[in-house]
Amino acid sequence: MRCHESFEYYLVHNGFNSSCYSYCDKCGRTVFVYGHGMPGSSADPFDHKLGPSAESVLPPCSCGGRFRADAGPRCPKCRLPISAEEATSWLEAQALGTKGGWRWQQAWHGLYSIVINQSAVDYQWDDLKRAV
Repeated sequence: MRCHESFEYYLVHNGFNSSCYSYCDKCGRTVFVYGHGMPGSSADPFDHKLGPSAESVLPPCSCGGRFRADAGPRCPKCRLPISAEEATSWLEAQALGTKGGWRWQQAWHGLYSIVINQSAVDYQWDDLKRAV
C-alpha cells in the first residue's frame, strides 16, 4: 500500500457461494450478484468476475461510482487501486490455507474476490434484470 493504511478484509470464494462480483471504479466497494444466467467476464468456469454486459444493469454505487468489469479494490484511505500482485505477500502471510499449499491468484478476477472494511453490497440477478 502506498499510503500504508491498514484495513480489515476477507476473501470470498465465489465458487462456493455461486456468485459473481465486481468492484466500484471510485471507492472499490465489492458487489456480489447471485442467481443463474449472470454474464461472466470469460468462459472460464473459475472466473466469477461480472462481465462488461452486466455494468448497465447494476445500480450505481452509493459513493457515486459505477461497478465496472475492469475495476478492482481500492485503499479505503487514499482510494488508490490495490495491486493484486503486491497483495500476495500480505494475503498469503495471513491465510491459514497457505501452510497447506493455497496460493493467491494474483489478480482481481478469478475465483476469489476481496471485501475491504465490510464494504459490500448484494443483488439477485433476477431482480436486476426486472428493474431494467
